[in-house]
Amino acid sequence: MKKFIRLNPFFLTILTVGIGICSYWVGIPFLDLIELKTIDLRFKARGEVAPGPEVVLAVIDEKSINREGKWVWPRSKIAQMIDKLSEAGARVIAFDIGFLEPDNSKVVSAIGNIRKKLDTLNMANPAMESYLQDLAYRSDNDRLLAEAIAASKSRIVLGYFFHMDKGELEHLDTGTMDRQEENAKGSRHKMVRYASAQAQNVPLIEAVMPQSNLEIISKKTPYSGYFNMFPDPDGVVRWIPAVIEFRDHLYAPLSLMSLSAYLDAPLSVKVADYGIEEVNLGKLAVPTDELGRILINYRGREKTFPHISITDILHDEVPKEMLRDKIVMVGATAVGIYDLRVTPFGSVFPGLEIHANMVSSILARNFLHQPAWAGAFDIFMILGVGFFLWFILARRDVITGGVAAVTLFAGYILLCQYLFAQQGWILNLIYPLTVLVFTYVGITAYKYLVEARQKKFIRDAFSTYLAPTVVKQLVDSGENLVLGGEERVITAFFSDVQGFTGISEKLSPAELVELLNEFLTEMTDIILTNEGTVDKFEGDAIIAFFGAPNDLPHQEETAVATCLDMQKRLAQLREKWSAEGRAELKMRIGLCTGRAVVGNMGSKNRMDYTMMGDTVNTAARLEGVNKVYGTYTMISDTTYRGVSPNVVVRELDAINVVGKKEPVTVYEPIGYNGEVDPARVDMIDKYADGLAAYRKRDWNRAIIFFSAALAIDPDDGPSKTLLNRCNGYKTDPPPKDWNGAYSMTSK
Repeated sequence: MKKFIRLNPFFLTILTVGIGICSYWVGIPFLDLIELKTIDLRFKARGEVAPGPEVVLAVIDEKSINREGKWVWPRSKIAQMIDKLSEAGARVIAFDIGFLEPDNSKVVSAIGNIRKKLDTLNMANPAMESYLQDLAYRSDNDRLLAEAIAASKSRIVLGYFFHMDKGELEHLDTGTMDRQEENAKGSRHKMVRYASAQAQNVPLIEAVMPQSNLEIISKKTPYSGYFNMFPDPDGVVRWIPAVIEFRDHLYAPLSLMSLSAYLDAPLSVKVADYGIEEVNLGKLAVPTDELGRILINYRGREKTFPHISITDILHDEVPKEMLRDKIVMVGATAVGIYDLRVTPFGSVFPGLEIHANMVSSILARNFLHQPAWAGAFDIFMILGVGFFLWFILARRDVITGGVAAVTLFAGYILLCQYLFAQQGWILNLIYPLTVLVFTYVGITAYKYLVEARQKKFIRDAFSTYLAPTVVKQLVDSGENLVLGGEERVITAFFSDVQGFTGISEKLSPAELVELLNEFLTEMTDIILTNEGTVDKFEGDAIIAFFGAPNDLPHQEETAVATCLDMQKRLAQLREKWSAEGRAELKMRIGLCTGRAVVGNMGSKNRMDYTMMGDTVNTAARLEGVNKVYGTYTMISDTTYRGVSPNVVVRELDAINVVGKKEPVTVYEPIGYNGEVDPARVDMIDKYADGLAAYRKRDWNRAIIFFSAALAIDPDDGPSKTLLNRCNGYKTDPPPKDWNGAYSMTSK
């Protein structure tokens, strides 16, 4: 059962980690969404990063609308702005607005009608024709914008968007699509390299048709880029696609095309078998995911970049130093006319600034990306946190495990945050942390639920033959208990009532049960008080041991003290029983210390916590040997070596026990120093002298000492036994190789 308990948390950890890896591999929408939210939190924890000086925003804000009139403005005003920016030395002007439909041409149409009418009435003249022609020219805002673009010293990047829903364009013919494609070709990646034929079939973000700028405008600049953005499922814009596919061509976004114009660096794409491998801006590699999406490294909240009102540009109220050599991104920020976007830094964020964030981070080489090894690292961390926590929880209590779990949880968050802020690496947070939490909860629940059953088992199994303090120790620390058997050093205890068969024949069954229960209760309580373990009762016999399942320091001393206390209490009980006219019981005890196997043994349905081994057999033999020497407590030499000097012990003899090759020196505990009668101490000394002479085969001298001991205590059993043995050896001495040990002829 112990092995089962140890392995179950491990299997639980394997299950949790396995599910975590499979979930990571397949993707769980809810967890993936939470992971996206952690990226937002990483931005906020990192704080704002000052953008570079290269990007400024020319904005159609409330001030511009109040001064220039409501949006949409005539394109002549945009042309004027281009002229102003070009004169100020702006290197790139990028539009986050599209010129997708013709400007209002009613004035031009009216002038054309006037010219026709004058021709009909023969009222035309060269001066009038020149005036009307000039008026028509100056009223054609699309032409004015196109010419401003063509004449600009700045590089102009036009913005447009892709239609992504095929259902919206079913009514369009092929010619329309061809014209739109032609007008948008300025945003194509200049070079596309495929790693293999299979790479040409890799699924990418695919558009239905570009909604490009007017042809008259598109032809005036070689640069254009789409401003499509695709929010994540929670509505937050975190990515900009660096690649959109249309009719086997790959197109680039406004931000990358602005950089291409600014750096005079061509855009190229390398496509591998799994997807986009890299997007290059000249020699600069921009990291993307396999779909070609770039993770936007936001610099901060809205208005992190300088905002310049277009009306200030039109009225020459902006220092040229603010515009010279800049990328000027043009777009709307006035409430009600700009595209609201949700970003990690806010829920009201102009789309124009998202492009600016992209441009600024790429110029700074400050990318956010998942390294090529991120997937392997994420799986390693799922494995690592799961098995590390199992390692801790399997060896420590729940509180220590909780501290370890919290430390690991916080430490991993800090690690990911550090790598995000310092290296721009995006490592998965949620899946490793989810595995960590579920591993902790699972193993903790296991400890409370399954180990609660183990504790109940221990309590039920041991409460009948262990002291309550020992049971509590085992319950609190199951590690001290190996169910199924283990080898330990113990002190085995065997006791039996002298002449119990004769006593039982004189008593009624009720009297016998009452007497025996009182005797066993009193004796067992002393064993339990001294933290011994009661193995079993066999009639009047008590079988017990010290040193298992609980660790018991100085177990030999404790066992001997227990025997002395039991004999002392039994003497008191005999006085009580004598006064009551009841039978008096005397008990013989055998103790032996040594290695034995202890544990729950038996069948699957019926087990006893017991002991087995040579030490146990020797203790049982010593209990019976008491009859030979007339003693009531006999201990082995291995037990004697651990007895306190405070206990008076007499060496009895060396005996050859049945079943053992080597003789066992046996001792009798007498009592505690100061409590033993001086005459008895003198008798013990006489006995020791007699035993020494006996071992030297000096039978006469030994007889003198044993006789002297009996003169002090005529009832001393060992002295009687050795005296009779010496008298016998005088006539029938032992063999010459006799080692001084007496051989027992029975168990």
